[in-house]
Amino acid sequence: MARLVLDGNSWRDSRVRNRVHSLLLLAATLAVPALAGWLLWGLGGLLLLGFGVALLLLWGAHADPARVLRLFGGRPLTPARAPGLYGLVQELADRAGLPRVPRLYLVSLPMVNAFAVGHADNAALAVTPSLLDTLDRRELAGVLAHEIAHVRNGDLRLLTLAGLAEQTASLLAGLTSFSVLLSLPWILVGQVRVQWLPLMLLLAAPHLATLLARALSRVREFGADLVAVALTGDPEGLARALARLEWRERSFWRRLLGSSPLKIPYLLRTHPDTDERIRRLAEVSRRPTPIFGLWHHPGLGF
Repeated sequence: MARLVLDGNSWRDSRVRNRVHSLLLLAATLAVPALAGWLLWGLGGLLLLGFGVALLLLWGAHADPARVLRLFGGRPLTPARAPGLYGLVQELADRAGLPRVPRLYLVSLPMVNAFAVGHADNAALAVTPSLLDTLDRRELAGVLAHEIAHVRNGDLRLLTLAGLAEQTASLLAGLTSFSVLLSLPWILVGQVRVQWLPLMLLLAAPHLATLLARALSRVREFGADLVAVALTGDPEGLARALARLEWRERSFWRRLLGSSPLKIPYLLRTHPDTDERIRRLAEVSRRPTPIFGLWHHPGLGF
């Protein structure tokens, strides 16, 4: 059975840069609520926040992906109902070295989408009917490989941790704002002195945490693209899928709103620009030694 192999110095360099960048961003994201907690309550508050986040992470680690997907109206896709799709996911999971093959769910959402929940030992992949109708076999392999790459890389836990840091910073900023409002009469008469620098830092904390968490998400998306190509050996297939999904998303919003929606500023986006992702995949396509393409794999017919 083929396993994930990344060969070439440029690939190794890309993975190292991605990991270092991710660690720095995660550390900075976690530092924001940590600093806010310390400014509010000192070392005791910092330890209490850390304990609370650890409990939430522990609870999330044992959450059943099936229960999460049922909230979106997800229905299990059994091997009997989708043998080719299951064969594709099994092959990708084997190549990625996952201990268990992710379960498949069909989620009846209007957009063309796929996403993963859970972790390597207990993961699930969700696909929408429009995704299966829109992409060909080669493109679908790239998209599913991208989601399995997220599972393999531990991105779901990583981004959950960043999200908790973001929410904690927002909670602390809210408590700070409430305290300032309650103390406003005493502040105005000069009975309470305000330390403006810590106050500004506390109020800015959620915005800074959001920017850092979004940057971390974009870095992990690039990393998942890289691993997806290692799984399929087909950067062009993933690039085609990204271009098609971008076009369908724009068409969806044009039909819904009558015009294209305003573009979200790059710093607030969870995903990099599609053009940039395709450009990086095109660079991978020019590698001198191509690797085995999953879409050529026998026995995975749909």
